[in-house]
Amino acid sequence: MADRLYLVAGKVTDSVTQGFLPAAARLGLAVTVLTDRPADHVRACAATGASAPQEVVACEVTDFRAIIERIRRAPAAVFSNSDHLQAPAALAAAYFGLPGKDWRAATRAKNKALMRDHLAELDPVFTAPADEVPDDAPYPLVLKPREGVASEDVVLVADRAELAARRREITRPEPLIVEEYLPGHLHTLETLGDGHTTRVLGSFRTILSPPPYFAEQRLEWAPPPDGTDRVLALLSALGVGFGACHTEFVVSGGRARLIEVNYRIIGDHCDFLLADLLGVPVFEHVLRVHLGERLGDHRGAGGGHALVDYVFAERSGTLGAVPGAVEHAEDGVRLSYRPLRRPGEVITLTHTNRDYLGTIRAIGPDRERVEACVARFRSAHTWELHG
Repeated sequence: MADRLYLVAGKVTDSVTQGFLPAAARLGLAVTVLTDRPADHVRACAATGASAPQEVVACEVTDFRAIIERIRRAPAAVFSNSDHLQAPAALAAAYFGLPGKDWRAATRAKNKALMRDHLAELDPVFTAPADEVPDDAPYPLVLKPREGVASEDVVLVADRAELAARRREITRPEPLIVEEYLPGHLHTLETLGDGHTTRVLGSFRTILSPPPYFAEQRLEWAPPPDGTDRVLALLSALGVGFGACHTEFVVSGGRARLIEVNYRIIGDHCDFLLADLLGVPVFEHVLRVHLGERLGDHRGAGGGHALVDYVFAERSGTLGAVPGAVEHAEDGVRLSYRPLRRPGEVITLTHTNRDYLGTIRAIGPDRERVEACVARFRSAHTWELHG
């Protein structure tokens, strides 16, 4: 009988459907998906032709007790790639004595106020609840959901009046916080750990939309910048060191400062780019550490330049003609395009990754050829918005 992986999931993502489920199949694992959206996951696997799990079981996945109760067969691993479900999955793994993340570290990484409080001595950053901001707060401040993702409702505010106005615009029920604005060039650090060793898989340089918003427009592969050792030390202080982690930080004046820690693999198709560029089965490696295996050498034979370029809506409207999926190779560059929205969809501008219309991924021998290939693709296609 095959070892069984219990994969804890919320909304459908390509990382799970096209990444981790096929990886589990290649490892010979039987998979049970525990989710609060079972119909969505069944439809997604059927629509994409992805490796279907053996079971999709309805479960209140935000509650670790419900996860434990739904695990009927002896599990080989309990795993989640969801930002919101790391702590419940970690607690369930611990209940069964399985390798997994420290639930306290997962909670600190998700809750930005807890993260700042835990690192107050090592990396002091002004942070306060959005309804308790003192008069002498160091504006400009970044207003954000305490446990948010994807730059949703994240905005720069210049003063108390603008803070009050922005708070009125945000209708979500989650608690909001403000943080000191940390200037500098934004980078990511992609790591994988087995609880004993943490390896750096690579780094991206991130291009953001103009202030006051922080939507990612492009990620470019780049050598880890100076300050990476400090980022690794801060992650260690948080207790982060098992499985995949996607960390965002800025470098200013030669000093690295944490922005946020996403205790899962990088998303928005950068995970697939990472695997292609490194030439290693990244999704399998992530699952292997959850099965109790120690890390091997994941440097691979990758080289050259790579980027993810997002095509995003610049205004609200109804989507008209758009290009379909493309796989293309020229001049040593491999380019793929995946549409994220369909003709006829109504786009309401959010200034987050929910505005993405499609994703361009390109890998090539050098920056010049990659940039030229992406530019030619963009000039040859149109994304129509009406209304």
